[in-house]
Amino acid sequence: MVKGREVSEKERILCAIRDGILNLDSEGVRGSVNRALSCGVSPIEIMTEGAFKGLDLIGERFERREYFLAELMVSGEIVKEALQLLKPHIEKEKVTSTGIAVIGTVEGDVHDIGKNIVALFLESRGFEVVDLGVDVPPKEFVGAVKEHEPQILAMSALLTHSAPVMGVVISELEKVGLRGKIKVLVGGAPITPEFAERIGADYAAKDALDGVDKCLRWIKGGA
Repeated sequence: MVKGREVSEKERILCAIRDGILNLDSEGVRGSVNRALSCGVSPIEIMTEGAFKGLDLIGERFERREYFLAELMVSGEIVKEALQLLKPHIEKEKVTSTGIAVIGTVEGDVHDIGKNIVALFLESRGFEVVDLGVDVPPKEFVGAVKEHEPQILAMSALLTHSAPVMGVVISELEKVGLRGKIKVLVGGAPITPEFAERIGADYAAKDALDGVDKCLRWIKGGA
């Protein structure tokens, strides 16, 4: 009976974390995460069964157009706050990061909303994110790949005239022998699967969550 009550309490708290994220309740999520830790729930389980499943629910609402960019940003920030609470406990368990991703908006473009959402959600999923910002020249992308040795390079462009810079970056990576070591994700309004194939990218994200989902599949060894 005691064991049954413990399981029931754990599930109740994890459900509260998921619901708190879905309802954009930052204070409620913080309280539930702290309660889960005090009850001895593993920080990894809090992340996977609580926070990450909450983000999955957010994604479902986004796909149904019940939530929009503002809600994505808020939910991502809430999960980042939760992960900050969990970080000291995760470090004690010596858990490695999901992976490393370099991200930026290409040269000639200063739009950053989509990029910021991808970066935020990658961080909330355990990635170490190197955000180069906006108007990033090809040599800076290449330098960051050399320095940080990421598994993923994500590039964003909202303007049609800036999108070809993505192809320049990929060409430069090929010249220095780095292209085969990473997956290249591209996204933004003018980006299509056909364009991604033409410039040699691995995937054109339909939206921010689609891009993050693809990154997670890559890290897990999927296509």
